[in-house]
Amino acid sequence: MAVIKRILLLMLVVGASTQAHTQVGRYMVFFKEKNGTPYSISEPQEFLSQRAIDRRSKQGIAVTEKDLPVNPAYVESVKSIGVDVFFTTRWMNGLLIQCDQTLVDDVAALSFVDRVDFVAPNARLLGNGRKKVPIKQKTSRVANVTSTQLEQLNIDDMHQEGLHGEGIVIGIFDAGFGGVDVIDPFAAVIAEGRIDLEASKDFIINSDNVFQYDPHGTEVFSVIAAYQSGSFTGGAYKAKYQLYVTEDAATEYRIEEYNWLFAAERADSAGVDVVNSSLGYSTFDNNAMDYPKSALDGKTAVVTRAAQWLADRGVLIVCSAGNEGNNGWQLITPPADAIDVLSVASVDAKGARAASSSKGPSADNRIKPDVAALGVGTSVIFPNGSIGAANGTSLASPLIASFAAGVWQKYPDLTNKEIMTLIRQSGSLAHAPNNLLGHGIPDFTKIESYLISLEKNPFSVFPNPFLDSITIKPFSPGMVASCVATLITAEGKKVFETTLSFTREEPSITAKLPGLAAGVYMLKLQWKNGSQTMKLAKQ
Repeated sequence: MAVIKRILLLMLVVGASTQAHTQVGRYMVFFKEKNGTPYSISEPQEFLSQRAIDRRSKQGIAVTEKDLPVNPAYVESVKSIGVDVFFTTRWMNGLLIQCDQTLVDDVAALSFVDRVDFVAPNARLLGNGRKKVPIKQKTSRVANVTSTQLEQLNIDDMHQEGLHGEGIVIGIFDAGFGGVDVIDPFAAVIAEGRIDLEASKDFIINSDNVFQYDPHGTEVFSVIAAYQSGSFTGGAYKAKYQLYVTEDAATEYRIEEYNWLFAAERADSAGVDVVNSSLGYSTFDNNAMDYPKSALDGKTAVVTRAAQWLADRGVLIVCSAGNEGNNGWQLITPPADAIDVLSVASVDAKGARAASSSKGPSADNRIKPDVAALGVGTSVIFPNGSIGAANGTSLASPLIASFAAGVWQKYPDLTNKEIMTLIRQSGSLAHAPNNLLGHGIPDFTKIESYLISLEKNPFSVFPNPFLDSITIKPFSPGMVASCVATLITAEGKKVFETTLSFTREEPSITAKLPGLAAGVYMLKLQWKNGSQTMKLAKQ
């Protein structure tokens, strides 16, 4: 535990000053490089927990220079100017500060500083602000109200197989978790120490107390983790959890995207497996911060980039698609546009799309949202312990996060992206996905049959038609480690043959095929226990 605590402290570098709080704002300072950092990718244990290292290793993901902490000497130099310094970001090589605007130019003038961006007004990061409100608990004893939302995904079958999220660590990024530490539906989680209090963090005011603020996070968390015998069952109620307050419900500024980034890096370092984020960012209180619809391209919004970086490190991310479907915006909200994030639409108990559920596609024309779950009348626990119903993709998302935890628990040797593929392909619309419900409502009972079908035809080959090369990719290197690829003309003449070996580090291989005449070819892939043949067209 001491090692994890030291690692997490690398991200928190608080330095108080006596500056007068006039025209105080919060700013992101970005450094030009990481020269002189005392950290090395050859010693990742200095900044990543063993669980985080193991996650990468298992999925064939290398630790890179992007993972190195910022140079602490840079942080000290910024601090010496008289500003308050707070959270650092490894992936964007930066630092959050709070200071009078008159000091910003001094920070920007430092030789190693690339730029300084304004992200929010006012001082919020010295522990001032909202206080914890005492919770008056109200006990609910009603028939199990979660059956509809669980049965729609066949999570009840998942539970019958003994899969409740055991051994999976789920991170929740939200607006606060009031009452979670004191109300009955979370009693088992608290008593069994399944919330990682060392990792959990409030990034809004820089507090270690996440059990306060807006009820939204409590409701979202309850869909996953709450349990009350006979009345309420969360989707993955036996998992372990990390709780992060990244959303300031009172305002909307870019800082909340950076809070999400800080939480992502902290969760990554602490060894999270699955993240649920029922948050989205498109417009802000400062109109200059707004994103245009063209920014929904999977690589522009800060929170989208943060989500993709987290996914690239082996974490499975589930997020709400957004509730903009019947207003002027209509589309998904970042980070739902990220390529390797499962964005979730909202449906009612009959599977019909909620009118408010945000639509796709992404700006670069990818299918979004990815899947759907119950977001109309979803049963939740309120901060006072009572059971009620709430609406929105915010409640659909934790159902899919629970589903993902159970699938990964059952198939622990698969990667995050392979689990995402399974979830999509188990959907009710997998045969014809659209930009309203994506691949539809996932079905736990279809996962195994889809995997069995993959064992017979595990390879995908693209593009088709092709010009002068094709890429060959098994669903999982663990399924087929090597094969012989043979390309044959329509007349039966062999024109290409090679042996291919697949690893986690190299999960797909591109074969160069220059000089072939246009026409139809047959590609045969032969491996130890089977073969697969497909028709390809050469342009």
